[in-house]
Amino acid sequence: MAMTSPLVADGRVGLAPAAALFRSLGDPARLAIVRRLATGEARVVDLVEQLGLAQSTVSKHLSCLRECGLVDSRPVGRASVFTLTQPSLLDLLQAAELLLEATGEAVALCPTYGIPDGAGG
Repeated sequence: MAMTSPLVADGRVGLAPAAALFRSLGDPARLAIVRRLATGEARVVDLVEQLGLAQSTVSKHLSCLRECGLVDSRPVGRASVFTLTQPSLLDLLQAAELLLEATGEAVALCPTYGIPDGAGG
């Protein structure tokens, strides 16, 4: 990945936007919504049914993803239909799956970011 941001005072490249992107995808509910939308557009009611999440949870996370510029919606009757805005997000998800395959359980076992005991699937 080419970095064109200037160096900041402590020598790190300006990575705040990339960190924000990964934080936006770091919540399991938001990631589930993005993965579902990767297969095609959906209404909130569809996401609630397919993901088993509460309507308020889905709406909250869709709002976050919209603010991040990752999803958009269009009205259809009384409902809104949500879609991914960036086709490159599909590439990122595929790259993440390959990385997870390559690292095995190392990420899941990470004491800082891994899956808490009993929360694995």
